[in-house]
Amino acid sequence: MEKIKVSDRTFKSYLSKERIQAAVTRVAQEISKDLEGVERPLFVCVLNGAFVFASDLFRQITLPDAEITFIRMKSYEGTRTTGKVKTIVGLIESVVDRDVVIVEDIVDSGYTMQRLISQLSDLGARSIKVCCLLKKPAAMKVTDLKLDYVALEIPNDFIVGYGLDYNEQGRNLPDIWVVS
Repeated sequence: MEKIKVSDRTFKSYLSKERIQAAVTRVAQEISKDLEGVERPLFVCVLNGAFVFASDLFRQITLPDAEITFIRMKSYEGTRTTGKVKTIVGLIESVVDRDVVIVEDIVDSGYTMQRLISQLSDLGARSIKVCCLLKKPAAMKVTDLKLDYVALEIPNDFIVGYGLDYNEQGRNLPDIWVVS
């Protein structure tokens, strides 16, 4: 099995870029079908981790008036969540009476997503759907969190690649790797 080193950790091959792209395509088709007829849906990409996923996903969305914007939140340091969610860069677009799709790289505890949904709701979003590349069911702490579109479910392992980082490194890897 192929291995790589990112920072001070060794990772082994986990999800191929082909498997990831097939899951992204499936989710993009589901969203495009579900939001057909919705006026100017707004996709909110959670930086930094979701930028690769959002880029691949958004290019496959077939809604010609869809828009995308970015927000930056952080809850991880190293390989562990801090349990505290910080908003680093907030929204500049209004979400009042907009149908919003949050695009997130990974949902594990659910705290970041719960906070973001609450913020968007308080700001007047008409509807909020959540799309994530990866879901870690075994790590979920927020039991009533609704994830509308999940590309892939994975165990509670630490991963890197396809936008996900370890100490800000490894985001550029086209495949996903798991710590070994």
